[in-house]
Amino acid sequence: MYKFCLLASLCLFHFVSFSQTPIDIAENTVKVSSQTDEVFYYGFAEGDQLVFNFEEVNGKELKEIEIMFMPSQSIYMEYKTKKIVNKTIQIRETGVYKFRFTNTNILSGRICKFKIQRIPGSEATRKFNTTVYNRTILDTSYADVQERFAVKSDTSFQEVLNDVITVHSLTNSRPNKVVKPFTLPNNTIAWAYYIGVGEEGENMYRYATKELMRGSNNASKDFQIASNPLKALILGSYSYLRYLENGEKVLYHLMEGTNPNAYIEGKSYDFIKSRKGINDYVKMDIVKNNLSFCLTNESLIFPINVAIKVMALKVDAVYDLRMVHKMNVKKTEEMYLKN
Repeated sequence: MYKFCLLASLCLFHFVSFSQTPIDIAENTVKVSSQTDEVFYYGFAEGDQLVFNFEEVNGKELKEIEIMFMPSQSIYMEYKTKKIVNKTIQIRETGVYKFRFTNTNILSGRICKFKIQRIPGSEATRKFNTTVYNRTILDTSYADVQERFAVKSDTSFQEVLNDVITVHSLTNSRPNKVVKPFTLPNNTIAWAYYIGVGEEGENMYRYATKELMRGSNNASKDFQIASNPLKALILGSYSYLRYLENGEKVLYHLMEGTNPNAYIEGKSYDFIKSRKGINDYVKMDIVKNNLSFCLTNESLIFPINVAIKVMALKVDAVYDLRMVHKMNVKKTEEMYLKN
């Protein structure tokens, strides 16, 4: 009987001794900078007692300390504290626990020492691994979605400008400078223009058109392309256009953006192309937005009529719809314990 009582007493002593011995998990000193958080994660087993100690090294208050059972269950919160001694919390569920230290002071940081211990609830959890690990979870799903796709490319010409503009002389009460803005269509890959002064300039364009028509088959589906001098110029064909030597002249500048305003006001400006003559014809591979022709009549007495023609070649994608079976992968970061 005596031996039995002695054995029972020893077992009880061992159990009480084991159950009251804290196991160190973490002992750190951390600086919590102004207006920031410092966060740590540790694992605990059901039945554990969490023992928490904290001290601000310089005796200053820390705004908040919170212990949370992840993902969102707060189990302990302390405000404006300098020191916490042996705060014991009963752990009711195995999992990851978050320790958050918050400093809201806008001027200075806080130097914080903390110690985290656990008292196991049983011998079975004495060697519980408190390290928290991270892994990426991939959630894959499939869905049929409608997708827009290019079926083919449609190449076409578009007339951008076809106008006759009167530019007055230097001695006229009205300005001798005129700005004619224009915008190239979307998806333009090349363009060309013709400028001609007076009847001579118009006649040259008519002549070129007539010669192109003479050499074309009216029944051909390409007749409309072949019979236009600017279209021929863009395609690299012979356009029948040529420079004139006799007639009134215009000084023109091809400009971009706000340069025409500076030109009219007599300020410094940039231009893409400039020429003085009776007529001009140019193929352009440079495609820009907000373009303008700036026309100047340098005659003292006579006004001039200037014909401006602009043609663009554009390539538009033709679209259709189709159903596509698409895979979607959602990535989620997850914390876990290896127990």
